[in-house]
Amino acid sequence: METVREPIVTLIGAGPGSADLITVRGLVALKAADVVLYDALIDEDLLLQIDESIPKIYVGKRCGKHSFTQDDINMLIVEKAFEYGHVVRLKGGDPFVFGRAHEEIDYVESFGIPVTVVPGVSSAIAVPSSQGIPMTRRGVSSSFWVMTATKRDGSFSEDLKYASQSSATMVILMGVRKLKEISAEVSKYKGSLTPMAVIQNGTMRNETCKVGTLGSINSEISDIDLSKPGIIVIGNVVAEHPSFFEEEVQRVLHSGM
Repeated sequence: METVREPIVTLIGAGPGSADLITVRGLVALKAADVVLYDALIDEDLLLQIDESIPKIYVGKRCGKHSFTQDDINMLIVEKAFEYGHVVRLKGGDPFVFGRAHEEIDYVESFGIPVTVVPGVSSAIAVPSSQGIPMTRRGVSSSFWVMTATKRDGSFSEDLKYASQSSATMVILMGVRKLKEISAEVSKYKGSLTPMAVIQNGTMRNETCKVGTLGSINSEISDIDLSKPGIIVIGNVVAEHPSFFEEEVQRVLHSGM
């Protein structure tokens, strides 16, 4: 009779999207899993790195399509740890950047199960970088502000207002569905010519990036799939995108100005 290993849990940040952007440490830990619980934003090519016999359980949460609540996930991690041994909880980006990792750790450790965290490359930085958009640049922006667009009750985060009044680069996660509202809110504090980008499927083969300004981005919304997640970047560093000025010139010409 096979002996079940001692229960342990490893939270791994899978990186910003593409499977080859997981860390070396993360890949080693993933290959040592007895069971894997993975999120919606994981490149499923990563799962090909694991033996076929290892159970792989999807526990993704997407807008309006939650296969599991957070409480369900917490309980499932513990259940599978006692059943199989080493649970790998595979999370997009970095586990501690809007990943609710602390909730999972607190719950799992309350059962006496040890937890190890393997940091991941955060999409907040890596995805804009993959498009040639830096977070900082000497003489342009000396800091950046990563935030979620809305709070639990659906209202805008106060950080959105404060960041809009600063010179920092704004990186907004989980905000694409409210793109119009966000651009309107930020426009209360920044000029209409402030550069802005919306990046979806970051670092993947089907990555898309729409660049414009606070004043022009609404005209581009028809080309953006608002049902899918993405990253919004607002600030003068967006002008570093290779196509920014070319696209802005085309907009001006088409507008007849």
